[in-house]
Amino acid sequence: MSDWIILCDFDGTISVEDVTDSLLEHHAHPDWMALERRWKAGEIGSRQCLDGQIGMLDADRRQLDALFASMRIDRSFPAFVEAALAARIPVRIVSDGLDMAIEAILARQQLEHLPIAANHLIADGQRRWRLEFPHARPDCHVGSGACKCAQVVLARKQRSKVLLIGDGASDFCAAGQVDLVFAKHRLIEHCRMQGLPYVPITSFADATLLLPSLLEGSLIPVAPAHEPSRLSSLTTHA
Repeated sequence: MSDWIILCDFDGTISVEDVTDSLLEHHAHPDWMALERRWKAGEIGSRQCLDGQIGMLDADRRQLDALFASMRIDRSFPAFVEAALAARIPVRIVSDGLDMAIEAILARQQLEHLPIAANHLIADGQRRWRLEFPHARPDCHVGSGACKCAQVVLARKQRSKVLLIGDGASDFCAAGQVDLVFAKHRLIEHCRMQGLPYVPITSFADATLLLPSLLEGSLIPVAPAHEPSRLSSLTTHA
């Protein structure tokens, strides 16, 4: 059994597009952008932002399913999951997005077996929708709908080492709580600025190639020289 468990973001990491943003762009009142600006300015947390935005949706289930069916994922993700599970590394999706979208998109790839922690989208009539937040925590520092730091705590009960794969702001807090980050896009700069051990990736093809050295304990992440203890803990053979 591997010491590692993988927590993987969805929107912009597994999916090519941000699925929630695409949904809002197609089917929400334009005022959703005002909430987006307030969230980006740090005036509100993502939970409050999403709750208000989903309340602006005007679409039936057929329209949602059609949009979900049009969403693309990183084509190397299924092979990455296969390689990780073959190495006995659990993979869990942790997302501040929408469970209905994630489930539909993964099912098209025969990946519906992957556990998901995300916000729960519920029909509230024929064309109205609302959210429940089963993975929120009142003490979440950034007001997330799905607290990824809490998911790290749960993951450590299953394995001693946690790898986070992500791309953006919803991953910033958890990146400081895990043993290693495979980072894309804005998460690369965050890890660099915060002095967190990370490996930059462009796709899950990169991540698949990195798995053997991760398991061997020979993977050297990018990290500042003043953090030798964290770096050495990753390069010790399991």
